[in-house]
Amino acid sequence: ITHGAGRRAATVQSHLLGGEGSDEVHHAFLTVHALNVLTGLPAQGLAMHFSKLEDPQRPWAELMRSKTNPDGRLDRNSPMPRELKPGTYKLRFETREYWEQQGYSSFYPYVEIVFTITEEEKVHIPLLLSPYSYTTYRGS
Repeated sequence: ITHGAGRRAATVQSHLLGGEGSDEVHHAFLTVHALNVLTGLPAQGLAMHFSKLEDPQRPWAELMRSKTNPDGRLDRNSPMPRELKPGTYKLRFETREYWEQQGYSSFYPYVEIVFTITEEEKVHIPLLLSPYSYTTYRGS
């Protein structure tokens, strides 16, 4: 390992493990992957909103808006919060807009996925979509 590569590896390891003697609090983190099952390709350019339910008596608090990259995921530099505290969250995908851009009409104008994070964990949410159906599940 070169000196620079060794330093980068140590930095990554320190980040992943919270650093030796670190008081850093660990949180859950979220990844998203949208796939167009009509073409079998990633759903590039799919607009999404990410929100948290702070109080059931109040509206959802939007945390970010973004679009999926050519791989159907969020870019590393997207405004998606990387660390999430326990709570109830919602992903909203603007499927009507996406399918109209692909030359189709959509039965579902949007897809909302509501989920709960209870502890430090990686949460991966795939979305498989077509103009007339969608499927999601907790991925790994």
